[in-house]
Amino acid sequence: MPISTVYKVIKKKLRLHAYKVQNVQVLEPDDRPSRMAFATDMLRRIEDDDEFLKRIMFSDEASVHLSSIVNRHNVRIWESENHHEYRDAQRDSPKVNVCCGLMHDRVIGPFVFTEKTVSSAVYLDMLENFVFPQLEELQPNAFLQQDGAPPHWGTIVRSSLNDHFTGRLVGRGGPIPWPPRSPDITPLNFFLWEFVKDNVYRRSVSNIDDLKARITTAIASVDADMIAEKSFQSQLINRKLLLKFTALVILHEAAAGSRLKRRLRELP
Repeated sequence: MPISTVYKVIKKKLRLHAYKVQNVQVLEPDDRPSRMAFATDMLRRIEDDDEFLKRIMFSDEASVHLSSIVNRHNVRIWESENHHEYRDAQRDSPKVNVCCGLMHDRVIGPFVFTEKTVSSAVYLDMLENFVFPQLEELQPNAFLQQDGAPPHWGTIVRSSLNDHFTGRLVGRGGPIPWPPRSPDITPLNFFLWEFVKDNVYRRSVSNIDDLKARITTAIASVDADMIAEKSFQSQLINRKLLLKFTALVILHEAAAGSRLKRRLRELP
């Protein structure tokens, strides 16, 4: 039976829709207000300064496993409604821990950690010998974004960040607090790592050296072809961030309105 016939039956006869498998971070009750506050602050800063997003280096670490992970972009679950399916990666296979920075026109990295566990000391060494020198050369007044992972919160790391990014840290305990459990609003999560892993796992990975080489090649192609100055991809990333920030505010306000309506109905 032709594949086109199968699609016609699924879509027109059964009225099913294709949904992506998604990896999500479970939020805690107190997370939503902090996410809304962050989104509101970012939207205000962007409105005041059209170039604000261009001065942020978003950063993140990822564990890329040797085992072949299913490319979720090529996986669809056909259902009449979206049940938000999710999957777990195989975490016991050998892996490479890699860190990247992403600006509006370039990728900074990759930095591949040789250590199996990234401690505050290891993270600080990476910042001082890899990130800081490049940022000082490219964008002396850049903001640095990082999440609240334990290695980022060590005393030695905070002291160094306060010295290098006074008033310009987007992160836990910084002047622009980064909301906990919010990888969905960093472009490394919704753009870079997806692109890298999709390219890495196109063919079976033979060993760790092969894995490192593929990571490096994939990231180099992003830097060269996809986010050059004023490119469509750069504009798309910034636009998607704006949409995500706006959606957070709208969803929070809608939830607050629903709670208010419930309370009004409960009044005697």
